[in-house]
Amino acid sequence: QVQLVESGGGLVQPGGSLRLSCAASGRFFSLYAMGWYRQAPGKQRELVATITSAGSTSYADSVKGRFTVSRDNAKTTVYLQMNSLKPEDTAVYYCNGHREFGRLELDYWGQGTQVTVSL
Repeated sequence: QVQLVESGGGLVQPGGSLRLSCAASGRFFSLYAMGWYRQAPGKQRELVATITSAGSTSYADSVKGRFTVSRDNAKTTVYLQMNSLKPEDTAVYYCNGHREFGRLELDYWGQGTQVTVSL
């Protein structure tokens, strides 16, 4: 029903910036809450940022003030602007789309994009 494809990852030096994109296919993108998660090797997946269908955003404390999540419903794309990157930001970043149908919940995931922050 919904396909998500992340892009924009890569290698960046500490203090640098990177912009991730999540392109969504599907007819009801504007109705989904979208999120960015990340997972480092040997660590649990953690929530980085979310943006609701209404545009409200939230951030993990570790990225607050450095990362900005946004969405362009016309382009069915979610972005994660990452500034002042730190080595601890190194992880695979995943895009998530969430939709609820009463008691039913659906989550869609992208394949992930690697972000490496290193000298």
